[in-house]
Amino acid sequence: MVKSVLFVCTGNTCRSSMAEAIARALWTRQGENCPPLEFSSAGVAAFPGMNASEQAIAVMGEVGIDLTSHRSRPLNPELVEKADLILVMTGRHRDYIVSLVPEAAPKVRLLAQYAFPESASADISDPFGGPVEIYRQVALDLEAAIMRALKKIQLENIFL
Repeated sequence: MVKSVLFVCTGNTCRSSMAEAIARALWTRQGENCPPLEFSSAGVAAFPGMNASEQAIAVMGEVGIDLTSHRSRPLNPELVEKADLILVMTGRHRDYIVSLVPEAAPKVRLLAQYAFPESASADISDPFGGPVEIYRQVALDLEAAIMRALKKIQLENIFL
């Protein structure tokens, strides 16, 4: 049964922070019929306490999601062990987590592959340092993948 989803990227200031916020917003919009589900994020090379990137804050603000209070946090074994499902942005993130906590391998999934198993592309590109347009595209990619992932969680009756 999935009760918590952890999104993981590199610095936890762009992709995983946006993914966490998008997932929380999408889940909340589904209303009271949805079971409780916690969302969090971390980075494999994150410095603790950093703000989300200015571009990530701006792009999320454009769709009514406030990312200004986000603070980055480094991934650690405790976060990995606590999460029921870990959705990562790249294969390198998956490999890092599995090397850190080998027994977590069954619950670590590439977000894009989990959402779209038929897709050849498995990685969500890193917008770090790019213009806001790149962040917009990554946010759209994240939203599409997260919408599909949340439906998959529900359809597979993971909660029951």
